[in-house]
Amino acid sequence: MRLADLVAYTDELLAVGSFSDYCPNGLQVEGRGEVRRIVGGVTACQALLDAAVAARADLVLVHHGYFWKGEEARITGMRKRRLATLLTQDMSLLAYHLPLDAHPQLGNNAQLARVLGFAVDGVLGGGGRTPGLVMTGTLGREMSGAELAAHIGGCLGREPLHVAGSSRAIRRVAWCSGGAQSYIDLAIAAGVDAYLTGEVSEPTVHSARENELHFFAAGHHATERYGVQALGAHLAQSCGLQFEFIDVPNPA
Repeated sequence: MRLADLVAYTDELLAVGSFSDYCPNGLQVEGRGEVRRIVGGVTACQALLDAAVAARADLVLVHHGYFWKGEEARITGMRKRRLATLLTQDMSLLAYHLPLDAHPQLGNNAQLARVLGFAVDGVLGGGGRTPGLVMTGTLGREMSGAELAAHIGGCLGREPLHVAGSSRAIRRVAWCSGGAQSYIDLAIAAGVDAYLTGEVSEPTVHSARENELHFFAAGHHATERYGVQALGAHLAQSCGLQFEFIDVPNPA
């Protein structure tokens, strides 16, 4: 498939134009003009790039790419090595940040709900050029905080941090993958029993406790492994491409 056609298809699929983001979404580094084999991962780190070279990929598909707002602009050190790998191998980098979080079927939040067995019933937030990112829904059955923590850990392969701000059982939940702890206020306003994201900050604990909310931090990487897999599988089926997801473990 032509690279230009693949990029145009994926940009439209994920409604890239609807988002105001912290980085450019879509094609970040241009490689060869024809794409047959894609390697996907969460972050375009050197380990993933090296694995993509070994797999003879034409394109690397990630959630976390490059060129973030406010970062150092000079191409030195680690950034130079990463870009050199892509350029010398004539390998493209395709990255989708918020558009891959928000997609209602393929996105990180929708896929996290699938993995955890949450029934989606709504979306919180949004406004301007950023659609809502926080999903809401219900559990298959009522659980205690400890039971839900064990369930999350079993599904994601990582024990979550659980702040038991409440002793009540959990039925309604809100969630947003990655570093979305600041969205806890949306969960509080929605009146759910628990809020799940990837990371925690010091004020998050007090917000959970003082608003009687269960809070779970299940890992930035652990909560964002599934969107790229779903998107890659979709592209493979729809566009006749080969796709391989390579997980580079990250405890954060």
